Amino acid sequence: MNKYHQITSVTAILTVIVLASCTKFLDIVPDNTAKLEDVFNTREEAYNALAKVYSYLPDDNRAHYTTWTMGDEYVHRLDYETNASYLLSVKIMRGLQSATNPILGSWSGTYNGKPYYEAIRQCNLFLQNIDLVKNMESFEKDEWRAQVIFMKAYYHWLLVQKYGPVIISDEVVSPEASRDAVFLKRAKVDDCYDYIIGLIDQAMPKLKPKIENQVDYGMVDRMVAKSIKARILLFRASPLSNGNMEYFGDFLDFDGKPYFPVTTDREKWKKAGEAIDEAIALCEEQGKALYTFDKAPYSYDREFFENNPERMQTLWNLRMVNTDPWNNELIWGMSNVDFFGSGTNVDCEIGATINMRLPNSDEFASTDKNSVNWANQWMCATYAMAERYYTENGVPVDEDRTFPYSMRHALVTTPDPSLGEADEIAMKPLLGLLQPNTVTINLYMNREMRFYANLGITGGYWRAHQCLIPVSMWAGSYGGLRDGRNEDCFVTGIGIQKFIHPESGAGGWQRIVKFPYPIIRLADLYLMQAEAWNEYEGPSQKVYNALNKVRRRAGIPDVEEVWADAGIVKSVNYHTTQAGLREIILRERSIEFAFEGSRFQDMLRHKKAPAEFSRPVQGWMHTGSTPQTFFILGVKQSRNFSIRDCLWPIDLNELNTNRNLKQNPGW
Repeated sequence: MNKYHQITSVTAILTVIVLASCTKFLDIVPDNTAKLEDVFNTREEAYNALAKVYSYLPDDNRAHYTTWTMGDEYVHRLDYETNASYLLSVKIMRGLQSATNPILGSWSGTYNGKPYYEAIRQCNLFLQNIDLVKNMESFEKDEWRAQVIFMKAYYHWLLVQKYGPVIISDEVVSPEASRDAVFLKRAKVDDCYDYIIGLIDQAMPKLKPKIENQVDYGMVDRMVAKSIKARILLFRASPLSNGNMEYFGDFLDFDGKPYFPVTTDREKWKKAGEAIDEAIALCEEQGKALYTFDKAPYSYDREFFENNPERMQTLWNLRMVNTDPWNNELIWGMSNVDFFGSGTNVDCEIGATINMRLPNSDEFASTDKNSVNWANQWMCATYAMAERYYTENGVPVDEDRTFPYSMRHALVTTPDPSLGEADEIAMKPLLGLLQPNTVTINLYMNREMRFYANLGITGGYWRAHQCLIPVSMWAGSYGGLRDGRNEDCFVTGIGIQKFIHPESGAGGWQRIVKFPYPIIRLADLYLMQAEAWNEYEGPSQKVYNALNKVRRRAGIPDVEEVWADAGIVKSVNYHTTQAGLREIILRERSIEFAFEGSRFQDMLRHKKAPAEFSRPVQGWMHTGSTPQTFFILGVKQSRNFSIRDCLWPIDLNELNTNRNLKQNPGW
């Protein structure tokens, strides 16, 4: 068993409960003579214990500790590569994972990983003692108990997602437990899934259908439970965990049987589809819907809204889907997004590392751009992301006959309305998206709206600091390398606006507008629904309808319409085959959930990760000071992600302690 099961006294358990917390919920520390009855004596103390259970959720808002940077979407400051404390997920993508001290290891909390077995033990202690509380009604105890049962399942799931077969920790191990009760074996993957789903089903009836009290946002309700259950079943049905003889056929337990199922079970897709349908039905019944921006436009965009209303509405629907706090699309979000430490880069929020500096001009509100407190701008997008977004026709750039793919890097100047009616007409659909009479490239022209809403590109606009910044990314310009700040810039020349609230400012951490980072939102369920039923039944109108809900919000044509148009697509009717539609759905997911940690998991579960993530990441020549010297594509960082990286290694200390553990393949 892992070391968290080797507690030898109640006092030690209490020390873990209270002292390990870095949250604000437990601000009264009992002395060493405290008993479990005292920790669970009052409702307030039980609430602190409940908050402690939630405190182990992943720190996906923290730039250096998040797993969202795994994959091929982000590039960081290149001078951070040698710093052992920075950008840990990127180190894994570079092939630097280690079994001696696993990066972001969750089995025992190594190298800044969250210790999920410790989290599970907190759950078990809560469940064992919640009935000791004197001033709580039984219905409230039942509801809190249900939340913790779900969280216990969720932490087991996060372990399975990283490690595959894990030890099932169902109850608190007493100090008198036998060696056999302490040093357990890893359960088979299917047994882990059965246990996790069983816990979620157990919790479901006592959970509230919807958390109504704003103070409790971020707590688990029935919508969360059903949605996460659906996601887990989708992962279970996917090729990584369903008949994966290629990766895990010889990964055997002590009994000589495979940890992973090596025979594909098609019915798992059906179970996933049914669970997704149930989750969507409940969410829609409770009023969840795809996000629509319904506020008054910022003053700098009012003219654009007047002259290009449909596209600007779509732009803002997409621009604010994550940054508008607790909006109606969000099903579960991280409610404890915060800055930790004293404002150093080590603990900064993603939103603070991708915020563009204001130009030092009388035209904009600004402060000293050379101040150490100036906004960071070093977490940027890869060139692959710039190509990944669709054209305005809703198909890949290399698939669209109307898009000049072979000339995609060629310089082009946007229309200049002052030159006459022809340019004025040509510029109208680009108003608010691209600057007039500005040098850019063909790749940035005539793209879908998520491209302009999510990225910061040369010739486009950056919406932050409560103003509109016309962007040029070459050196010496607003978004580029400047003022001798070395690598503190967007080294690919492609920024990310998605996690910047338009009112986020510069000059101090407190000026960054915070919002709950999405764990799951309704758009995810729709695309999960499309995927599951395509895998089980093949292409159908039901699949198209689910996919089109997300596409329509993005302002692109329905999938069955555009992929049947020989005047637009090269691979006509690609959507009518199961394999073709699978790729379309995965591409849609990569775009809709770009930078949200989804693509890495999608490629992982479809066994595409080693091929996709071993390619070097590329970007523009950020030291170039002119369009001609800037728009030169080059390698920014090599990547090395192999099959063995699909599962995290277990810390060697754990293996030495528990001889009943087997290491994951390749480690």
